[in-house]
Amino acid sequence: MAIKIEMPKLSDTMEEGVIASWNVEEGDKVSAGDIIAEVETDKATMEVEAFDEGTVLKILVDEGDAVPLGGLMAVLGEEGEDISEILENAGSSDSEKSEEKKESQESKSEEKEESKSKDSSAKLTSPKSETKSSKEDAGESTGKDGRILASPLARKMAEDKGIDLSKVDGSGPNGRIIKADIEEYKESAPAAASTQSFESLESREVKVSQMRKTIARRLSESKFSSPHFYETIDIDMKAAMAARSSMNEANDVKISFNDIVVKACSVALTRHQAVNSSWNGDVIKEHGDVHVAVAVAIDEGLMTPVIRHSDKKGLLQISSETRELAGLARDRKLQPEQMEGSTFTISNLGMFGIEEFTAIINPPNACILAVGAIRDVPVVENGEVVPGKRMKVTLSSDHRIVDGATAAEFLNTVKNLLENPLSMLL
Repeated sequence: MAIKIEMPKLSDTMEEGVIASWNVEEGDKVSAGDIIAEVETDKATMEVEAFDEGTVLKILVDEGDAVPLGGLMAVLGEEGEDISEILENAGSSDSEKSEEKKESQESKSEEKEESKSKDSSAKLTSPKSETKSSKEDAGESTGKDGRILASPLARKMAEDKGIDLSKVDGSGPNGRIIKADIEEYKESAPAAASTQSFESLESREVKVSQMRKTIARRLSESKFSSPHFYETIDIDMKAAMAARSSMNEANDVKISFNDIVVKACSVALTRHQAVNSSWNGDVIKEHGDVHVAVAVAIDEGLMTPVIRHSDKKGLLQISSETRELAGLARDRKLQPEQMEGSTFTISNLGMFGIEEFTAIINPPNACILAVGAIRDVPVVENGEVVPGKRMKVTLSSDHRIVDGATAAEFLNTVKNLLENPLSMLL
């Protein structure tokens, strides 16, 4: 009996999947548990297993095509089995969708034609339109100020081609410049410097990935539904840099500045639970656990793997987990559960030389911290100007949950922890 392979639901927010690759071809035999395809969802690239054994009789979707949830992808069965009925039903369904799309396009086309027809009728009955049309190639009336006589069409062509009308001899009535004069001038005279042509890069359309669609939707919802406000604080990183150097000399696992920021924020979140919260309509949920998401840049956008219980983990463990999760994110191998459940997010662009920026809140978090580069700046200490190491961080907060004073208190706690790194170990 033929078995239909349909698009499974691989994440809680998935509406469709894109076939990233097929691992089988028509005629191949598969067993239960074999990975037959890789599907790009809104969160990651996931593997699709066969739950039955059989021969791949038909693959109905090409690589790169999107398939809605429950949509038919392939058919398994016994070699030589008749699957015409399944294919007819699949084709009928596709035909209906195609017909709906065609009707929609025809409807839009009819509306445009009707609109154009109305515009044309209005122009035909407008005296100004008739006058303008009759003058287009016949020319304008002679001006008393001695201006150059040229038809509107000739003026437009000359402007587009960068031609000085004073250098063109008109062949129309009273020496008026007409369309033919501009065309002949182009042939007989070299183009003006302003019309120099430049080689352009080829324009192209980039297909929007499932991940990019989800990023666009979620961040648009966040930006327009959550009232964002921003607070920035400047932090002395000299002590944190010295502590990092000492720890890296003593350990094989290298700790980054971002690991130290994650730890500082995790400790601060335990002291400011309002920042470690989510908006749930009638209630604000203050989370008992601290799960910090770290933004990782990939070609298609940002992924946010989560360091769970980061307040209870040491810097070495945070560093190891972050590196592992970031590697999975760049390879598109993160599982949905590794990106869910965050209570706070950190986005760091310091490694790109960005000194200060604002980030959009990662829902359902109440806040996100944007971390800039460590800067060499002159600072005043004990009345003297000395070299300093400073870093700006900006907290984006949902004003429905967090007030300005609460955000400021949280930032000052983070500042104190980073300027006194040993206090994070207490």
